[in-house]
Amino acid sequence: MSLPAALSERTLSTISEALGLETADDIPLTSPMSPDPVGRLLVLRRPAAAKGAEQPVDRVIDKVVAVSLVVPMIGLDSHMIFAFTAPDSAVPHFTLDSVASPEYHAMHLDLIPRGELAVNLAYLDACYLELTPLLEDASKAEGVSPAAIGPRQRAMMSPWMVVCRATPEAFTELGGTVDAYLRHWLTLVAGGVPAPEGDLAARDRAGRENLFSPEVDPVWHQVTRLIGAEQSERVRGELVR
Repeated sequence: MSLPAALSERTLSTISEALGLETADDIPLTSPMSPDPVGRLLVLRRPAAAKGAEQPVDRVIDKVVAVSLVVPMIGLDSHMIFAFTAPDSAVPHFTLDSVASPEYHAMHLDLIPRGELAVNLAYLDACYLELTPLLEDASKAEGVSPAAIGPRQRAMMSPWMVVCRATPEAFTELGGTVDAYLRHWLTLVAGGVPAPEGDLAARDRAGRENLFSPEVDPVWHQVTRLIGAEQSERVRGELVR
């Protein structure tokens, strides 16, 4: 198993076990490039709570979407996880994207804000201050270099986003950063966060439309070339909804 696949599998397993998730959809992704599936769309959800037995996490977690695309003939090995909180929850979304190419490994790790950080200082402090030394250590680690991402895409995420290229050795070390970000996120899920100002659901709808827009992230054009427009829109729609 590749380093990105192993990290993604471990992270997804931790999320699923911690939150008591079950598989809602498990869809193979196909391509004209291969007779076998080249990927997988997996959707996990909390089981429906019994009457009177709803837990706090039922009001926080919406779903987890995991997408893997592995095509050795073109050097593609990509694994993405998005753990989405509920429309009216202030807890950030968790995301991990782990990738291997012939030239380098890459990682994108973040807690995506549900409120405007600049005008909600208590929310910012609760959700992100603890991550500062982790971000600083990751950015200074040997074998880590900046990723090719522009300010437009950065604006969709948080200032605590880890987005980088890495050697195999550095990528392995960054696994500890992923674990620490995830532990912090699970703490926020369990304990809650200060409510930021604004319409959380409306902001989230607009933010996800932009974050997963082909106009903002050109990776969707590559995905469409690989698996076709219908499957690409199925994956993108699952992330947007």
